[in-house]
Amino acid sequence: MRIRRYRKECLSCFVLALTLQGAEHLSNLRQLTSGGQNAEAYFSPDGRRLIFQSTRDGGACDQIYIMNIDGSGLRMVSTGRGRTTCGYFLPDNRHIVYASTHEAGPACPPPPDRSRGYLWAVYPSYDLYVATDQGQIVRRLTDQLGYDAEATVHWKTKRILFTSLASGDLDLWSMDLEGGARRQLTRQLGYDGGPVFSRDGKKMVWRAHHPGTPAQTEAYKKLLADHLTAPMKMELYVANADGSGARQITSFGCASFAPSFTPDGRRIIFASNKNNCDGRQFELFLIDIDGQNIEPVTSFGGFTSFPEFSPDGKQLVFTSDRNAKERYEFNIFLGEWR
Repeated sequence: MRIRRYRKECLSCFVLALTLQGAEHLSNLRQLTSGGQNAEAYFSPDGRRLIFQSTRDGGACDQIYIMNIDGSGLRMVSTGRGRTTCGYFLPDNRHIVYASTHEAGPACPPPPDRSRGYLWAVYPSYDLYVATDQGQIVRRLTDQLGYDAEATVHWKTKRILFTSLASGDLDLWSMDLEGGARRQLTRQLGYDGGPVFSRDGKKMVWRAHHPGTPAQTEAYKKLLADHLTAPMKMELYVANADGSGARQITSFGCASFAPSFTPDGRRIIFASNKNNCDGRQFELFLIDIDGQNIEPVTSFGGFTSFPEFSPDGKQLVFTSDRNAKERYEFNIFLGEWR
């Protein structure tokens, strides 16, 4: 379901007082968008802008947008055709990478049939593209049939991390900024996605669902054959940047995803419904990279996810339905971190 009416975009933004659990970490919380479905906001290298995906202004599915960190200067930078996901800035601060289905056709590919449960589509028409921050596509990074999406970038090593079906399974891969020097980083059967590097480029963290029984394997493969995956049982994994030394750091039996390293590389911030695995309430948590010392960050009571620290480590951006005026409204929030 998509939002059919939108409130006028907030340029001055709301300044909110945090009095809930987690206030020891977040202060001066500001709401940067107002209305629509806004998610996965990530900083530019200079820390002055955010790139995110949004369904808004009567659009049928997500497109990629850029705005200043005060919410001003918002503009669409994808083509406006097809469906897009997961935009990220490149190191030069002037180019971006994102996944799009637009070359398969101008229409949005259909959403999953939710009569089969809560599922994510892994559209085979998704490919990765590099564009200017004004929206001009300059190169296509992937062109094989099958899902290629969920890209993030390490600005110093100039490596792109992404999820691909190139091996026949949903594995993590890396490549350079031109699309070359590709390396497969995971090989265990199951979905591996949402990967990000640590600040020093030596480690990566991601979400995964690896079936553990014959019945689970059969169910996973059946969904994948229909270009689908089930996201409600996901755990977090950490490995070296080349995929070696992989280890599972959560075992909640719930949906844990959207992990990101703290600036010092010692902890992971992520979203989870671990307080009620059957529910749709997601909060932010911190955990050590060895899986110890879990700590709640938010307790908003709704959906909160996709956290990322600013380049200087002083701010945290995330998505939440806090203060939503309509069902399925999600907005971008920015807070000071301490």
